[in-house]
Amino acid sequence: MPLSWLLMIVLAAQVALGISPKADRLTWALENGPVWVGVIALAFTHRRFPLSALCLHLFAIHSLILALGGHYTYAKVPLGDWVRDAFGLARNHYDRVGHFAQGFIPAIFVRELLLRQTPLTRGGWLNFLVVCVCLAFSACYEFFEWWTAALTGEAASDFLGTQGDPWDTQWDMFLATVGAACALALLSRWHDASLKRICPTACNSQVKASLTA
Repeated sequence: MPLSWLLMIVLAAQVALGISPKADRLTWALENGPVWVGVIALAFTHRRFPLSALCLHLFAIHSLILALGGHYTYAKVPLGDWVRDAFGLARNHYDRVGHFAQGFIPAIFVRELLLRQTPLTRGGWLNFLVVCVCLAFSACYEFFEWWTAALTGEAASDFLGTQGDPWDTQWDMFLATVGAACALALLSRWHDASLKRICPTACNSQVKASLTA
């Protein structure tokens, strides 16, 4: 799907789920902020540094996950409530899905940046560094949540969404790490094929060698 169509889907979801969100405006803005940053970054970089089709589609999927969580707050997404009630769970686990995606989807972005901008080629070191970067990003996001709560007090309770779980922060980082590892295991070959389509104009010689190895 062309980038313009993907951006239309992303922006349509932002508008539709942002007109009258169930969450307060602060929580809605905090949850959707990464989407806005991503759209702006794509607008300024897509001509000189076009991303692979797989990266763009993953970005669109992630934006929908964030938009839905921002509309309801992660602890109150109806689908998560249904799963909780249907399986007798103790909490709404939609936030767990969100944090798994926080590792799964950025892993492919990081992999692409490392393959295209560094001498790294496919292999153990590339995979190790991708997982490390995703874990570091998840930890920094937890810092951001902490600082937001410290500055705004109770207003950030929905943004934190711990639902009374004292290990929520650890679960968030763990699931992001698992998500990154799963992305590498499941999508690396697909990502290589997607990279080949832009390689003639966008990739360096190390990546070409890696992709043809």
